[in-house]
Amino acid sequence: MELTNHIILLGSSVVFVSVLASVITARVGAPLLLVFLVMGMLFGEDGPGGIVFDDTQLAHLLGNLALAVILFDGGLATCYKDFRVGLRPALGLATLGVLMTTAITGLFAVWWLELSWLEGLLLGAIVGSTDAAAVFSLLRSNGIELKQRVGATLEIESGSNDPMAIFLTVALIELLRTNPDHIGLMLLTEFIRQMGLGTLFGLGGGFGLVWLVNRLKMSAGLYPLAIMAGGMCLFGITATLNGSGFLAIYLAGIVIGNRPLEARLEIKRFHDGLARLAQIGMFLMLGLLVTPSALLPVADDALLFALVLILVARPLAVWLCLWPFRFPWREQVFIGWVGLRGAVPIILALFPLLAGLNQAPMIFNIVFFVVLVSLLIQGWTVIGLARKLELEVPPSTHLVQRVELDIPGQQELELVGYRLAANAPIIADAAALRTRLPPGARLVAVLRSGQWLDQCGPVQMRAEDHVYLLADPSELSELDRLFVAVPEAEAERLSEQAFFGEFVLQGSSRLADLCAFYGVKADPTDAALTLDALMRRALNTHPVVGDRLQLGALELVVRAVEDDRITQVGLKLPREM
Repeated sequence: MELTNHIILLGSSVVFVSVLASVITARVGAPLLLVFLVMGMLFGEDGPGGIVFDDTQLAHLLGNLALAVILFDGGLATCYKDFRVGLRPALGLATLGVLMTTAITGLFAVWWLELSWLEGLLLGAIVGSTDAAAVFSLLRSNGIELKQRVGATLEIESGSNDPMAIFLTVALIELLRTNPDHIGLMLLTEFIRQMGLGTLFGLGGGFGLVWLVNRLKMSAGLYPLAIMAGGMCLFGITATLNGSGFLAIYLAGIVIGNRPLEARLEIKRFHDGLARLAQIGMFLMLGLLVTPSALLPVADDALLFALVLILVARPLAVWLCLWPFRFPWREQVFIGWVGLRGAVPIILALFPLLAGLNQAPMIFNIVFFVVLVSLLIQGWTVIGLARKLELEVPPSTHLVQRVELDIPGQQELELVGYRLAANAPIIADAAALRTRLPPGARLVAVLRSGQWLDQCGPVQMRAEDHVYLLADPSELSELDRLFVAVPEAEAERLSEQAFFGEFVLQGSSRLADLCAFYGVKADPTDAALTLDALMRRALNTHPVVGDRLQLGALELVVRAVEDDRITQVGLKLPREM
């Protein structure tokens, strides 16, 4: 009993300290996953904790469970609307990009580390997947929101590239163990089976879970448990049939997260917390598993391998995969740099150990060192690079009060509340409440100094007011623009006027009218074009909020997009006008 109490105390203390560490690291800009890894190493056999943990099989089991939970939560948080701009480039990065990264790093490992061809490619495959979810955690903790095209591509890639890396790793280990005669046929058959079953069970199971849960009447607290258990069942069934369980649970999460669902908000909050706990537990466990003293003999080789991965393999793969989609060079540079390596490579590095390969210990130590280097170099520079490349947009927020209203036939309706800051846009623009409030949103109440205001007449918003509205979740980003203030440190750069310009134009406005009013010269053949047509032609890709076009001394900024059409354009005037 004494041992049980000590284990409970130690486990809860570690989790509590980890949660507190997440708050501190957000303020100093440190990658949170790096902190958990280091904490695990300190608790391990070479650290002050002195805990000896070398059970590879248990680490593999817990790691797979944690990854499944994290991918499921990633799917729940992925919006269908992001597919418009991010799906095709992300799938290219998740398939061809992983293959290119595997080939480049694998060939380098064969040459520099003197491994066999299959062993070198195995090492390349293990480090082939990225952990962009870690980047988003860092960005959001610092209040940075990326342009949709960049954010959507990275987010979808982070969830969909893991199955490809896992497939390559398992297939190469099988080749090393069995050395079959028809390698190409075996790889093709294995790929079709894993991805096919993963897609089939993921999409079919996702729709099935939504149908079932929406017809069950139970306590609100049981809905998240039902969804979690259903998702893990899909993962287990698919993996048992030799399909990609990770692809299945990610696709199921996407389907569930984008369909009308009972207790949607409770489900998403529950899984968000569960995914964070899984991240903490997984990285602490991986830190315990590694022996820091064993990293020193491979440090030089691993550092060089990491630099090839970061500076050559990832940027080249990104450039080739994004070239058909005409991403601006700034966005390509950022996506190429944000090839952050996280938990998946370390988990995959356990596979050779379980298979008993001769080079398995060296591969594990190199991969762990590469992850540390990636978190240190890339993780610590992400925020500065996003600002340097001007990929930020005025942030929306999820730090508002939200209550799901389970109204029959209106499952998507929510009550949202804002506490107004002194520089909230709605305070400076009193008419916005009438002219810019989304059509599906309704003002419910305004609370000022503990008193409800009379709603019969016009309401002039003030700082510290609590405003409550009924709205569709799809309109929350528009409400954020009205009621959420940009942080004072970024107000000059990311306020509505500073970012989008002094005036708002309709996308249907004609270029000729704009040129005539401001005396700007343009090609006569373009005069009849609308601003929407002009900007889409210049961009030659899916437009997103924040895209820009220089028109003489004027600058046009995409302000709103609907169904791939630019509906609103911000106009920035030169300072001397």
